[in-house]
Amino acid sequence: MKKLNSNILMTLAFILSLGAITTSCSDDDDGGTTAGPNDPVDENIVNVTGAITSNETWTPDNIYVLNQKVVVEDGVTLTIDPGTIIKGSSGSGSLASALIVARGGKIEAVGTPSEPIIFTSEEDNIAIGETAGTNLDQNDRGLWGGVLILGKAPCSFEGDVEELQIEGIPASDTFGLYGGNDPNDDSGSFQYVSIRHGGALIGEGNEINGLTMGGVGRNTEISHVEVVANLDDAFEWFGGTVDSSNLFVWAQGDDAFDIDQAYSGTIDNAMAVLGDVSDHGFEIDGPEGTFQDEFTLTNATLVGNMNTDGGEFADFRSGARGMVENVYAYNFKSSSDIEIDDDTSANNYNSGDLSLANWEIVLPSGINNVSEVFNNTTSVNTPGFGSEGTAVTEGSQTVGANTSEFAWTYANNVAGLGF
Repeated sequence: MKKLNSNILMTLAFILSLGAITTSCSDDDDGGTTAGPNDPVDENIVNVTGAITSNETWTPDNIYVLNQKVVVEDGVTLTIDPGTIIKGSSGSGSLASALIVARGGKIEAVGTPSEPIIFTSEEDNIAIGETAGTNLDQNDRGLWGGVLILGKAPCSFEGDVEELQIEGIPASDTFGLYGGNDPNDDSGSFQYVSIRHGGALIGEGNEINGLTMGGVGRNTEISHVEVVANLDDAFEWFGGTVDSSNLFVWAQGDDAFDIDQAYSGTIDNAMAVLGDVSDHGFEIDGPEGTFQDEFTLTNATLVGNMNTDGGEFADFRSGARGMVENVYAYNFKSSSDIEIDDDTSANNYNSGDLSLANWEIVLPSGINNVSEVFNNTTSVNTPGFGSEGTAVTEGSQTVGANTSEFAWTYANNVAGLGF
């Protein structure tokens, strides 16, 4: 397993201090797109709006611009070839851009390490054949929406309803429904994909996640996905059974990995590098209805940030259930904690329905014992909470993510993390 060292933190600190210059393209009256100041004039721009009603393939010789919400409908497959760039137009509320794979639709977006599929903002000056632009950085958030994959796998909803409207999509848009009774549901493949600068606001306190998975089934493939500079959460699982692996987050605005509504898959090999405004590494909520199930999150690395007002390791709340194991964490503040903050989660911990194992932590400055990092704020006594943690020195850890899997990422190539 490769290790990060203090030189990498210095590099990150330098990059986080950089400012951003943002400009955007303009649209022709006939719906075409003219080249803005950041766009080579020879680019082939394809504007995409509304529903995709028959199978389509997007190719790397074009840049595809999402104008508001683009929906892959039930029974339709959208194929995206390696190296393809997709840009989301600016806008908030009902005008926010996003790619939505509706229940019954499929996305086959399979990039490669050298030719990842890139979702970014229309303001990004990245051109065909490139893997990074030059005018945006990890502090440019909320410039477009994000990617939502919705399926028919079980979720635990309040009132035990079978389907619900996904967060980030207005209730009037029925293509936002997710949930069902098919744990083996297949929404396609999503691999070697980088999602950048998203999280547009659609209402007060309601932004779109980088990658939202609602009721996604276990026959869907999610692996080698990066989310950079999303205004809200980077990855969020709303129920479902899909396994997800090799996930990387940099400088999200809220939580890196967020679990809700009895998600029951496995998340394996995940890493988050928190930015100046990031909140939790993990935010874990439990079921909302009577249906209960448990997830596994294993082999993860969390890198904190001294500047953020939040910057917590993890928060277990609302009846959290599942296993979080083999976690390495460092560069956190003395106020950062691993918290149980509701009685149901505390009772689940005592019963074994919520369990932690093998957390190796580089102690924050001013913290003398690893047990001080673990914080039960409830009225329920949780004997042993914190015994799962071991204090280590940086570079001596034996658990955490295999960072070599993230060598392909934009974050690594821009920040020089040394993966």
